[in-house]
Order: sequence, then C-alpha cells, then structure tokens
Amino acid sequence: MSSWRLLRVLLHLVIGLWTCAVVFPMTDSAGRQRRIRLWSIQLLAICRVQVTLRNPQNSVAAARALIVANHVSWLDIFVINSIQTCQFVGKSDIRDWPLLGWLCEKGGTIFIARGKQRDVRRIFQGLVTSIEAGARVAFFPEGTTAAQGSVLPFHANLFEAALDAKAPIQPYALRYLDQHGALHPAADFIGDMTFAQSMLAILKAPPMKAELIQLAPIDTTGSHRRELAVIARSSIAEALGLVEKDTVES
Repeated sequence: MSSWRLLRVLLHLVIGLWTCAVVFPMTDSAGRQRRIRLWSIQLLAICRVQVTLRNPQNSVAAARALIVANHVSWLDIFVINSIQTCQFVGKSDIRDWPLLGWLCEKGGTIFIARGKQRDVRRIFQGLVTSIEAGARVAFFPEGTTAAQGSVLPFHANLFEAALDAKAPIQPYALRYLDQHGALHPAADFIGDMTFAQSMLAILKAPPMKAELIQLAPIDTTGSHRRELAVIARSSIAEALGLVEKDTVES
C-alpha cells in the first residue's frame, strides 16, 4: 500500500507542477491561495495526516500578521497552509528538494541561505512590505527542524519585520500524534535524513494526526525583537508541555 501511496504523491506533485506552470500565471492572488490550500489538504490526505486546529478563537483580528511556529517536518508548511495559506520564509535547502522545492518556490516561499546575514537584510524590507500589504507571512524561528519533545533556540532577526509593519505575531504550536495520542516518530525530519527518506517513512507509517494549536496573538507595540522571540518561544513550549528555560538568539 505504501507503493500505491507513493505513486499518488508523485501524481499529485505532477498536478501541482502543472498548476504552477499553467494555471498560476492566469489567476489572481486569491485564486492561487485557494489552490495552494486545496493542494495542501489533498497532499496531507494522501499521506494520511489528519489536521486538527485547536483554539481557533485565538486568531488575530487583522488579516495581516507574522506567523511563527516550531519546526518538526517538511509537513509543517502544508499543515499550516491547509488551514490558511501563508507566504513562508524557508531555508535555501528546501529549494533543492525534488519537485517539492520548485512547488514551494512557485507557491511564494522566500528562501534564506542559513547563516548569511546579508540574505536576511536583503529580504527583510520585502517581508515588511508584504505584511503591510495584508499578507500573512510565516517562518520557523528555530531555523531548522527539531525532534518532537524539544524546541530549539529562536532566532530573533525576522521578528523585526512585525515591529516595522506594526503587525501582531500569531504563534502556533505544532505536534504530530499517533492513534494513542503519543508523539508520532515518523514525523521527525532531523539529522542526515533526506526528504525522500522522510517521505517514505511517513507513507509506510500508521496514520498520524497533526495538532495545530493556535496560541494567543502577541501585540508587538513598544517591544523589542528579542523580547518577542522569548514570548513566542515560551508560549509554544508551554503549549507543547515543555518546561524549559527561555532561549533566544539574535
């Protein structure tokens, strides 16, 4: 059955490629967002990932916001997009993923080279402009994926975009559970694991539930980016049941 699901994933990727190449140039932003959301929902269904949104009442009133979440897997982008599409900021490695990297790029993902401050400065003003224009920009402040049961230090740099755009921050806590409510081991995408290995592990594993916990929005008025990073990380760690010292990197 995993072979059949893999074939379905490949066919779904081909449909996504065709949509990006042929349909996107002829549709508006709202049309592209609808298609991205539907495509994400369908991909997760093929992978047997059921998404549950907790605390929907915590959504920010304003359409524009800076979305932040802990980072577990390549699935995270599609879990969030299945609820509401965002313009993601991702590490440049994603662009090299077979097929999916190109799809992420065409879906509006902005790529940053890890450890290159020049890259951060180059895209920063573009993020501010996007948020001011009403976009929901999302990024993973850990900068890389972490095994479930932990949250890495948050990088504070991109929190500055919310300050400049005078926009709130909407934090999400994300975890993947098995049928017994325990953390699902197949979700972890860490170490030297390749995208292909992760995909096969998910397709072979029992179904999982992606639990997306929408936390209280954070007002950015009069704050500093490091302070915002600490507050966001603390709220996410608490929602995941982790008791850790707040950690943040500039």
